[in-house]
Amino acid sequence: MGEIVAAAIVSHQPGLMLPEPARKQFGAGKDSDLIAGFGRLRRALDESRPDTLVIFDTHWFTTMNNLVAGAPHYRGHYTSDELPDLISDLPYDYPGNAELADAIEAVAKQRGLRALSVKSTNMAHHYPTLNLVHWLRKDERILSIGICQHACAEDYLAFGEAIGEAIRRTKVRAALLASGALSHVFTPFGAAPRNPSFFHPDNITNPEHRELDHHVIRLLEAGDHEAVVGLYPELRKAKIEGFGGHYLQMLGALGGPSVRATGRAMSEYESALGTGNIHVWFDLEGSRS
Repeated sequence: MGEIVAAAIVSHQPGLMLPEPARKQFGAGKDSDLIAGFGRLRRALDESRPDTLVIFDTHWFTTMNNLVAGAPHYRGHYTSDELPDLISDLPYDYPGNAELADAIEAVAKQRGLRALSVKSTNMAHHYPTLNLVHWLRKDERILSIGICQHACAEDYLAFGEAIGEAIRRTKVRAALLASGALSHVFTPFGAAPRNPSFFHPDNITNPEHRELDHHVIRLLEAGDHEAVVGLYPELRKAKIEGFGGHYLQMLGALGGPSVRATGRAMSEYESALGTGNIHVWFDLEGSRS
């Protein structure tokens, strides 16, 4: 019987892929704490011993189905069409988890949900997956999961529940990684930063969004996921990345809003061009209410 052994919200902001001197230049002499946070996350993963990293990818937008990457292996080079100056010719070579992908499709369809395990290795890749593979993967298999762009909160939770059941029907030890930001409104083009450090929270586009992010982080630390889900309309107004599908699908897989998994910040809260970013690790021991 499979098991979810770890879960986290993880930032993938693309500037993290720059060399350290360039990152420090952006940070007015200080590197992003998200980099050190990746090390903290990796140590926690080492203790949890997953064999598969399930990555909820907030740039993989789907339309007709809930999609999962179902090929046995992926290999190639990636250049971001959004930010090629930050991520260019990045090599990737990692095993997928076709067994789990097929199980997710089967369970979802049994529950009346539209789902498909995509077998093509030519499918486009996205950096919310590849950045986490770069910083966090040791020898684990990788399973990317898309975000249906016209789904609602209940849809994301329902598909997450199917993912959790599929994991239990396999022998997988899964770590769930919700790859995305909190508030996600970019700084107006050409606007001067409030703080000389690109990463400083003063540079969050809207101070009200910054306060909302801090409120959400406090709720996550308290394990009050019902309250976070209750804030979904406000989070959508703050343009939570990927419509919040990364967090909600992860939460559904863990058991839904009643789960009491307490969060632990694995990084400082930072701005990335006005968006709110943080790594949060969840304690799954005794997390069900």
